[in-house]
Amino acid sequence: MKNVDGPAVRLVDETDAALAAVLPESLTVQLGGIAEACREGLMAVAVEAGLATALAIMNEEADALCGGWNARDPERDHVRGGTTPTSVVMGGQRLPIRRPRVHAVEDGERAGEVGLASYGVFAQGDLLGRVAVERMLAGVATRSFARVADPIGDRARAKARSTSKSAVSRRFVTGTKKALDQLLARDLSGLDAAVLMIDGVDFAGQMCVVALVVTADGTKVPVGLRLGDTENKTVVTALLADIVDRGLDYSGGLLVVIDGAKALASATRKVFGDLALIQRCQIHKRRNVKGHLPAKARDDVDARLRGAFADPDPHSGLLKAKRLAAELDRTHPDAAGSLREGLEDMFTVRRLGIDGTLARTLVCTNMIESMISICRTTSGNVKRWRDEGDMRRRWCAAGLLEAEKKFRRLRGHRQMPQLVAALARHAETVTPTCDTDHHSHAAA
Repeated sequence: MKNVDGPAVRLVDETDAALAAVLPESLTVQLGGIAEACREGLMAVAVEAGLATALAIMNEEADALCGGWNARDPERDHVRGGTTPTSVVMGGQRLPIRRPRVHAVEDGERAGEVGLASYGVFAQGDLLGRVAVERMLAGVATRSFARVADPIGDRARAKARSTSKSAVSRRFVTGTKKALDQLLARDLSGLDAAVLMIDGVDFAGQMCVVALVVTADGTKVPVGLRLGDTENKTVVTALLADIVDRGLDYSGGLLVVIDGAKALASATRKVFGDLALIQRCQIHKRRNVKGHLPAKARDDVDARLRGAFADPDPHSGLLKAKRLAAELDRTHPDAAGSLREGLEDMFTVRRLGIDGTLARTLVCTNMIESMISICRTTSGNVKRWRDEGDMRRRWCAAGLLEAEKKFRRLRGHRQMPQLVAALARHAETVTPTCDTDHHSHAAA
């Protein structure tokens, strides 16, 4: 049967005399290089083909400007200037190539070299920066970068540049600065924000407070970070005010989920006022209460507290928790005090009428902690932190944007319209004067 998939393609090298006799010399050489690369793998073939293609495109652009070789055109406004050694980016590395040179002509004299647009495309270093950032965030050390580089073939590898420890480090610094600028300059006016989560991550003794927005359709978006010694009110207020300045609209109400720190709650109320409803993390509360109890009492108290939080009726659940606190007053007063702190905020999601999967997702800070864990993982190979906040901020921003690539919509996102409607009903109860005051707080 006749092959319907098209003619077979066979790469040849210089030893195929019959074919070499009828092919142009330049094409024979290119095919020879590709055939040699075939023995080293597909990536090596791609690099050889890429270099040949880049050179062909640059030569074609030079032909378009200057005409063919030895063309005699007195009216032409560009002439050739030979070639010059340079490099292009292939396979995540810089590889040498000889670029054709073109000069402009004015009044019969050369008036300076003209850059080839095609060379600019092949020589751009953005790809090198992205590769460096991605591999280092994946745990590759700068000293190991060359060993995990793309398998471009031994011949090309011997000529490759920009894989040294210092070169990779410089590209990583540049790439993470871009990541930080991108994160801190994000326009948030287009986000239909419904939920805001705030938490902190420690980077070598300094705290990065980060913020994550969940939109009305369940999409998760990291929106900012601030560096400080602790999760104090000043740092958190500055972070939230910056988010508002970049256009975050909370006029329809906003659910703010925090781990229970007083500074987070205080800053949230200062910036967003009554339009924000605070849900404190139930897991943190249970953990804090257990920390004030002897080992023999922990399981029983935690089971009762977990049952109170899981009660579908928020009023009933709150009463159960208060009764538990009253009992603990007699035996473990510190545990009782820990339980009462911010207890009303443990039931905010339930009071909004949210249940099921979405309720389980929003009554804790697991979602933002998962994002933070990726930040910690990406910076795990850092052995020496410089005494500068910029390094910590760059690593944190790069980690947040790396985590964003792995995000899925939050669990229970099909219930988000129910939450949005409940927040809107709450927003309608907030007086316009308060709303004005809140915006002025955010701008302060």
